[in-house]
Amino acid sequence: MARFVLNGKNTAIDVDPNTPLLWALREQAGLTGTKYGCGVAQCGACTVHIDGVATRSCVMPVSAVEGKRVTTIEGLAQKGQLNAVQEAWIANDVPQCGYCQSGMIMAVTALLKEKPKPTDADINAAITNICRCGTFQQVREAIHMAAKAKA
Repeated sequence: MARFVLNGKNTAIDVDPNTPLLWALREQAGLTGTKYGCGVAQCGACTVHIDGVATRSCVMPVSAVEGKRVTTIEGLAQKGQLNAVQEAWIANDVPQCGYCQSGMIMAVTALLKEKPKPTDADINAAITNICRCGTFQQVREAIHMAAKAKA
């Protein structure tokens, strides 16, 4: 039984301790916004926050989050209000197919928490998520827009 705080709520999930967090979130918690992409922590579609740090959940055993705070894409909006990154995503028409977007938004939200005014070099270093549709220019524009909105 893994016990942790999930999107602000105390949660207990009864799975094998080696089960990847991704599958515990999707299958047991019913939170399907976190996506499976590659299964080897390369693409970033499965990115969630663990104690505020962007983490690839496909290789993180659920036992590793015992007692920690896990936030998924479903937990970003507060009281029905999208966060600045989500709003910038919409304003800049970032999603094409949308599959990678929840992981990308989670990575960007963590970056802006750490570096509220990221440079392009900061973005290049921190945002390693893969988007097959190639919307990287829109992603960069959305990151800068969200940074300005948070200022």
